[in-house]
Amino acid sequence: MPKIHAASVADHRAQQRAALLDAARELLAEGDASKVTFAAVARRTGLARNSVYKYFTDRRELLTEVVRQAAPRWTERIHAALAAAGDSPEERVAAYVTAQLEMVRDGEHRIARAGADAQDAAALRAGADSAHRALLDPLVTTLRDLGDDAPLRTARLLQGLVNAATTALEGGDAYEALTERTVRLAVAALGGVTVTP
Repeated sequence: MPKIHAASVADHRAQQRAALLDAARELLAEGDASKVTFAAVARRTGLARNSVYKYFTDRRELLTEVVRQAAPRWTERIHAALAAAGDSPEERVAAYVTAQLEMVRDGEHRIARAGADAQDAAALRAGADSAHRALLDPLVTTLRDLGDDAPLRTARLLQGLVNAATTALEGGDAYEALTERTVRLAVAALGGVTVTP
């Protein structure tokens, strides 16, 4: 049995699992899901390949967990941006859009957008779906505060604008100009929101 460098066996297992997820995240951030193999993850952590099976049954489970764990970092950045924004709905929507495009610029989005075959893509999507739902929550709250009578629908539409900007940014569009225009369009869209009396 390998030497344990933790307070307990449970802590040791948690550390090993976290190390495996970190290694998989690094490989996935390079942009190709096919590089995330149990052998590659084991090499990066210094573990034997068969040790990975103690923590994950297959690559799909590993990939799904990597994306799922990325979600809190994304939502924390969005919440922080909204907390720092002013009180007006326009300032909050601008902060929401800007925070997401900053994450795309900084490479955080590469994990969810890594090139993948159909099976890997399904695993990445499974992890990303819950992340995307969590991303909408602060925007839904902002729109509800504005009096929007369908805040989830509006949030989804505004997120569609952010998604289009993400595609443009990943395609090489200039970050500053793209972000400025996306923010302007998102804020202007608030004029079309139906407010409940």
